[in-house]
Amino acid sequence: MAIVLKIGNLDKSFHLHEQGGVRIPVFADLSAEVEAGEAVAVTGPSGRGKSSLLKLIYGTYRATSGSIRVRHNDEWVDVVSAQPRDVLALRRRTIGYVTQFLRVIPRVPAEIIVAEPLTERGIALDLALERARMLLSRLNIPERLWHLSPMTFSGGEQQRVNIARGFAAHFPILLLDEPTASLDSENRRRVLELVEEARAAGSAVIGVFHDEAERRLACQREIALG
Repeated sequence: MAIVLKIGNLDKSFHLHEQGGVRIPVFADLSAEVEAGEAVAVTGPSGRGKSSLLKLIYGTYRATSGSIRVRHNDEWVDVVSAQPRDVLALRRRTIGYVTQFLRVIPRVPAEIIVAEPLTERGIALDLALERARMLLSRLNIPERLWHLSPMTFSGGEQQRVNIARGFAAHFPILLLDEPTASLDSENRRRVLELVEEARAAGSAVIGVFHDEAERRLACQREIALG
């Protein structure tokens, strides 16, 4: 399969300017490649930068040095040096991201939130909602909640809405930050099914999984930090 992500000699440090400029290294000289259609787990002790690596790939954090090259529209784009508009273009079409927390505009219905990645690509609203409702149903969100804002949902329900949104559209690269952490066993199983389906459809899945058994089920190999 084709390589879709190349990480080269990546360094990341945090500088605490309000605490005398203390420098906290996260990782150094990290290199890795990920192919389309494989699921890779990011592993390592707590505090070694697993979530930070996902944020660097997504462009939320800026690397200290090195490169994060992403295959986008048949070209390579380096997230580290890309302009903000180019990072936004990557997020619309190439890099999906399921975070640990749902952040949405208040009063927007759950089904619209899940459908949004599709409507942003020009998919008709009725077709986007059909996909959204299927995912919400699969993740055991009751139909009576689909028309409500998830701001009033439980933590587990919000996370399932977040997961549904992340899997609504196809992304060549899909980042998952502990997607099953707050879910019961049945919904964890559903998420692992979605991961396998995304991988089978050609997505490169890069994930942080708290549970070792789930990590082994979902991923074929690891990027070990620390």
